[in-house]
Amino acid sequence: MARTSNSNGFRLASTTVRSFLVLTLILGIAYPLTVFGIGRIMLAQADGSIITNSQGKTTGSSLLAQEVTKPGFFYPRPSAAGDNGFDAMSSSATNLSPYSKDLRKAIADKRAEVAAREGVSPGDVPVDAVTSSGSGLDPHISSRYATLQTPRVARERGIDQHQVRQMIATATETNFTGNADGAPVNVVKLNQALSELK
Repeated sequence: MARTSNSNGFRLASTTVRSFLVLTLILGIAYPLTVFGIGRIMLAQADGSIITNSQGKTTGSSLLAQEVTKPGFFYPRPSAAGDNGFDAMSSSATNLSPYSKDLRKAIADKRAEVAAREGVSPGDVPVDAVTSSGSGLDPHISSRYATLQTPRVARERGIDQHQVRQMIATATETNFTGNADGAPVNVVKLNQALSELK
C-alpha cells in the first residue's frame, strides 16, 4: 500500500514538473517571441505609428490628432481630451447628454465658427466638424469635411485646389462604417504632407 502511494505521488510530481516546463516553454518563451516577431514585421504599428518629417524628426503619431494653430492646414475634429483638448494623457469625450443645453450651445457655436472660417453656410458644416470623438483624439475627418476645407487650405498655401485634392485622396483610408459623409481622411498624415511642401 505504501509502495502504491509513493508511486502515485511520484507520478503526480513528475506530471506537475513536466506541465510546468512545457507551459514555461510555450507561454514564457515561444509566445513572447512570436508576438515580438510579429511586432518587428509590422514595425510602424508596433512602435506607435510614428510620423517623421523629411529630416527624420518625429512629428507625431498617425493615430493621434493634433491641434492646428497655423494657417494652411486642415482642422481635425474638436477635442474634449484634457483642459484645452488634444491631450493624449486625458483621452475622453465630453460626456454631455444629447439633450444637454451646454452641448447644444457648444455645437451651435462651433458650427458658426467653422462656417465663418470656411466661408460656407452653417447648414453645409458636417457633423464631424462640430462634435468630438469618443477619445477626443481621433485623427480622422470625413471626406466631406476635408472637401469643405480644401479652398481655404489652397488659398492660404497659395497652391492649386487640384493638388490639395490629390493629397486628400492619398490620406483617405478605407471606410468601414459606411459614413454618409464619405471615407475617413487621416488629417495628421494630410497635414504632414502639407508641411513637407516647399
